[in-house]
Amino acid sequence: MEIEDHLKMHYQKMQKFCVYQERCQQEVREKLQSFDLSQRDIDSIIATLISEGYVNEERFAIQFAGGKFRIKHWGKLKINAALQRHNISSYCINKALKELPETDYYEKMCWLMEREFNKITEENILIKNNKVAKALITKGYEPNLIWREIGSGF
Repeated sequence: MEIEDHLKMHYQKMQKFCVYQERCQQEVREKLQSFDLSQRDIDSIIATLISEGYVNEERFAIQFAGGKFRIKHWGKLKINAALQRHNISSYCINKALKELPETDYYEKMCWLMEREFNKITEENILIKNNKVAKALITKGYEPNLIWREIGSGF
């Protein structure tokens, strides 16, 4: 796809923007809108970036999910919601979530549970377990997994 001469500068800026880190179409679109370009020009630049491999929603979703899991310790529910806010398709979201290794996911959840359990000073075990569960639910872990692990005495 050929970019018109008056758009080359904006296209080159967007190439650098996308090379620096993975970007989704929404991020690229928002950045281009800040340049006061027409919708046709924005669509043209995005189409070219996609065709040349600078923007790839699936790759973005996988990188995003992996990073949020490894660095911020987010669970699948929170990652899913964040990717939806980036207007990522259900297909790409599901693919990204499947890329998270189940054993790592479960181990991270158990590690977080233990860490929370040790931080909470509450004496009543039921209240303490509820606080642990609430903390992990806030992180985006599935309530059924959390309560099953709490029930087994993690």
